[in-house]
Amino acid sequence: MQPFRLPLRRPTVRRAEGVLASVGILALVTAGTVAGLAPGVSSASSHREAPLTAGDPKADNTDVYAFTSPDNADTVTLVANWIPFEEPNGGPNFYPFANDARYNIKIDSDGNGKPDTTYTWAFTDHIRDSANQFLYNTGVVKTLDDETLNFRQTYTLTATDAGGHTKTLLKDAPAAPSNVGKASMPDYASLRKQATRSLPNGGLTYAGQASDPFFLDLRVFDLLYGGNLKESGHNTLAGYNVNTIALQVPKKDLALNGDATRNPVIGVWSTTDRKGAAVADQEADSGQTKGSEPASAKGGPSMRADWHQVSRLGNPLVNEVVVPLKYKDAFNSIAPDVDHTVTPVVNAVLDPIVPKLIQNIYGVPAPATPRKDLSEIFLSGICKACGPIQADLNSQQLNADVKKSGFVPSEELRLNMAVPTSADPNRLGVLGKDLAGFPNGRRLNDDVVDIELQALEGAAQTGKIVPALAAGDAVNAPYRQPTSSFPYVALPNTAAVNQADSLHPDGGVGAGLGGTALTGGFPVVAVTALTGGAMLAVAGALVLRRRRASRM
Repeated sequence: MQPFRLPLRRPTVRRAEGVLASVGILALVTAGTVAGLAPGVSSASSHREAPLTAGDPKADNTDVYAFTSPDNADTVTLVANWIPFEEPNGGPNFYPFANDARYNIKIDSDGNGKPDTTYTWAFTDHIRDSANQFLYNTGVVKTLDDETLNFRQTYTLTATDAGGHTKTLLKDAPAAPSNVGKASMPDYASLRKQATRSLPNGGLTYAGQASDPFFLDLRVFDLLYGGNLKESGHNTLAGYNVNTIALQVPKKDLALNGDATRNPVIGVWSTTDRKGAAVADQEADSGQTKGSEPASAKGGPSMRADWHQVSRLGNPLVNEVVVPLKYKDAFNSIAPDVDHTVTPVVNAVLDPIVPKLIQNIYGVPAPATPRKDLSEIFLSGICKACGPIQADLNSQQLNADVKKSGFVPSEELRLNMAVPTSADPNRLGVLGKDLAGFPNGRRLNDDVVDIELQALEGAAQTGKIVPALAAGDAVNAPYRQPTSSFPYVALPNTAAVNQADSLHPDGGVGAGLGGTALTGGFPVVAVTALTGGAMLAVAGALVLRRRRASRM
């Protein structure tokens, strides 16, 4: 295979169609599929990735997704998740959004690392009876305003432009509750539909619970399986839920100057703000650095009276596997426009840690440094003028109205809105010759662990995958498949996680292993009709199957 070349021109909707008819971006694999790449090296994307957010799950961004809506091509859908590892049976309080935080999705259309549009959700708690009840719900919940829903939340959604002008889009909109279970909420899909609200100038939004769409085998932290890839294949996140905020808006609302044809590329990230929270010290919070280090890396957290950013996420896995421990909290506190000034973080991109670990454990040579290809993927976006990857894909520098002198490298999830959706999406995204997938935005089924690991191992430089790591972690799809319409995330799980690995979501046995794509209803074991020996037989069969699976 020849080294990667991609003759893309300036991306507009019309031109992108011609490109798709000619060649695939990042043609790094011959067949467009990979059985699985190297074991994922993350803490479940951004689940508990930094010391401070690990102790504040309500503020912890877990994942961000951005893609052209598959059923509404004139719109873009943005999905951001919070609160990692939600055990479905985690009552009696379950998993509300924080009422003392602000949840944001930010869009940079001109490439200066600063938001041109910020969407903010602020939540309020409502308790019907706090004096005489401990229950989340006191009976069956069929609607969001049922008296039986003892605890509920509403939110205000605002949009703020680059000049700081704020407009209220929704007020007192209902959030969907946590899914207590089938007895309490027999039709959660109906509750989600009620919580999906239209926006004044077109678009939709949803806030509530969902099955965690991220997927990987977290056993990787046992020294990369101790060099034994045969032990991979367990989706650690199977059965867990997250809190989701989803937004679908017309492309013109996000594009520079409102023109998605001339300016189709945007950068996206999510943040959480807290008031009076423990954050990095004053200089780091204002986006400055002390010498070559983020200030919080030298000083430490301090209490402040006003709003401050405590969590941030754009591209998946960056803070997990690129940023060293010393700088993780600082990275969460700064804005993207500062990224290129923080020398230790830039150096971690140019000379990443992961390839060295792979070399030590698997003997696969680490690519030569400095890794300008990774700087292009993570900091500038991909364009011919940006770095060694000769392709015009998703840098804001491709926007016709962007002032090149104002562009700064910054860590953002970049999406070229001109690229149409794929009729047959490939989980490897651009690696699999699918222009509509990661790193051109991110869809719910994109296998970012496999994609990024291959990028870290130099696939964008050589045009070839690493054969020694081709077996991969064998987790290739979410536990539950996304839906076909907004908000696209799968309905939340109700079974205890210690059952989810050995059960179909629709109640059958044994399909949760190996990253199998799963669909259907809630994973529940029907044992009410079983007694005595019958229950023992079912339990024995489940244990036997789990033991056999663990030896596979």
